[in-house]
Amino acid sequence: MKFKIASAQTLILLFFFVFLQPSLEADSSGIASGPIVGYSTLKEVLVWIQTEKKASVALEYFEIENPKNKFLSEEIQTRSNSGFVAKLIANQVKPGKRYRYNVLLDGKKVEAKHPQIFQTQSFFAAGQNPPNFTFALGSCAYVNETEYDVPGKPYGGDYFIYDSILSKKPDFMLWLGDNIYLRETDWDSKTGFLHRYKHQRGIPELQPLFSAVHHYAIWDDHDFGPNDGDSSFWMKDTAEEMFKLHWGNPNFAKEGIYGSFTWGDAQFILLDDRTFRTANNNKVIGPRQILGEKQFQWLVNSLAFSKATFKFVAIGGQFLNPNAVYENYATYPEERNKILSAIKDLKVKNVVFLTGDRHHTELNLLTDEGAEPIYDFTVSPLTSGAYAVTEKNPLRIEGTLVEQRNFGMVSVTGNRGERKLLLQIFDGKGKELWKKEIIPNP
Repeated sequence: MKFKIASAQTLILLFFFVFLQPSLEADSSGIASGPIVGYSTLKEVLVWIQTEKKASVALEYFEIENPKNKFLSEEIQTRSNSGFVAKLIANQVKPGKRYRYNVLLDGKKVEAKHPQIFQTQSFFAAGQNPPNFTFALGSCAYVNETEYDVPGKPYGGDYFIYDSILSKKPDFMLWLGDNIYLRETDWDSKTGFLHRYKHQRGIPELQPLFSAVHHYAIWDDHDFGPNDGDSSFWMKDTAEEMFKLHWGNPNFAKEGIYGSFTWGDAQFILLDDRTFRTANNNKVIGPRQILGEKQFQWLVNSLAFSKATFKFVAIGGQFLNPNAVYENYATYPEERNKILSAIKDLKVKNVVFLTGDRHHTELNLLTDEGAEPIYDFTVSPLTSGAYAVTEKNPLRIEGTLVEQRNFGMVSVTGNRGERKLLLQIFDGKGKELWKKEIIPNP
């Protein structure tokens, strides 16, 4: 009897090692997260990658139209103190080209499970037509982790929305905050931050979008720390370090995560609504601020300097909505009015705020006498729960309210001097819910 039991155990072990072990090895690439395509310029592109352990990583890339001429990036050693993250730079590229790329791990090519593609921006001289382009946008992306979630109905879901975004073929995606949801177990240690980013990016639905579309990001409270977090957050330096480590923006401020980039004839001004923020409930000191004076001055200078046809200003919470509820900018009226006054006095044209946070979508329009029209395109949520809207918003354009999971697309098209915007909202399965064309002021 003992002999028969031993034989059965032996057979089970043999089955495991013969049939299961090879498949585990085949799936073990050594990549923990990514690749994620970051910023694109005329002369270089960033690709982000995270390995499971210490490794040497490099990027092999080639023009799709000329696959025989291959280039290699500088090799980077990933290390534990930086989460085994590498930011690989493709700097032997030409403007206006599309490239395929491979990740080399310890000298060996990692087999790609999805198309790995990046592009460089197109060059256009003064007087020439700028390129047409399209970008996706959204906010509030929750990924369930049962062990650390509130019991009951899962808060996150419909991750197939990322396949729907990819199907629209955007040139890049702009993440408008709450791109991850830090839990109580995360925001009090660097280890916790690293875990949350790795877990968030581990879902298979994100991988095709990450590997073939460029990505830029700002943050809001759930990427920063506790709910409704502000400048008093004791781990804000760690939060900033982790955000800058995990996103491939082309630049960041020395303090805070604000910065800027251009695509075609549009400028994108990415704001930080957490690092310098006065606590929401602090009404006894002044001036109350979200941006702080240094970032405010930088924003105004950026708008005054910009020669871009469109100026997109991305910030985590709603800007135009006049209802002083939740974390709308209307709860900080002094600074909000300073920004609006600056835009009006400088006569800045074609300003579009891109915002998230609210778990619903809407398009707001402010048309004050003697001032240029200003839009606020709020897009939320991606995979978090959607909330019903209770406040009446006089600036909301009729027919643009969406109270379900969704994402947005913005298309910039037309010849020089005749440029226009097309704003679209799609549900999680990619069905168009509404669209709005905006013709800019000359």
